[in-house]
Amino acid sequence: MENHAETAAGMAKQQYEALSEFRYQLRRFLHFSERAAKGEGLTPLQYLLLLHVRGFPGRDWATVGELAERLQIQHHGAVALLTRCEEQGLVIRRKHEEDRRQVEVHLSDAGERFLARLAARHETELRSLQNVFRVSRITAFNDGDAAR
Repeated sequence: MENHAETAAGMAKQQYEALSEFRYQLRRFLHFSERAAKGEGLTPLQYLLLLHVRGFPGRDWATVGELAERLQIQHHGAVALLTRCEEQGLVIRRKHEEDRRQVEVHLSDAGERFLARLAARHETELRSLQNVFRVSRITAFNDGDAAR
């Protein structure tokens, strides 16, 4: 007979609860983010694209390939998304100065303004979740060996 405290996969009930709570809070935050973007007239992917351009490590621009990776979409999907964002005046594409084959994606002034408003709303939402959406809340999953 199987012990209910530990499943066949070897995970303790506490780990399932921690994983469930983490996924629930993550989905709640993502749902908030989707509504916030739509409230500004952007799609959630457009908001993410702006965020990833501005938040790319070490610089304020990103290449199409880097954005495709960050968004977890195919390269051609990133190109189509960039085209729509460019048509809305949110981003500017420029050829890389040293490697003309690469295209740099920069935020336009309008893109910066959209991103600043949305980032401020997200910061407020993250603060409201600081006692709920914490890594320490999933330590039961991380410290699974101690629970066994």
